[in-house]
Amino acid sequence: MNLDRSVLLFAGVMILLSVALTLWVSPLFYWFTLFIGANLIQSSITGFCPAATIFAKLGFKTGCAFKS
Repeated sequence: MNLDRSVLLFAGVMILLSVALTLWVSPLFYWFTLFIGANLIQSSITGFCPAATIFAKLGFKTGCAFKS
């Protein structure tokens, strides 16, 4: 799995986790969901993604997530 797909998978898992925590643990976990959404927006604007930096250091190779 390449870096791009790993970041997309991680973002999806984190969103689903935050929604589950909001439903089953505490409504205050919606702040976690908002943080994830804000991070996705800033990553798309600035090109800086903390998760991508971590995954790159773990050895994931870069790639194109949406190849035709």
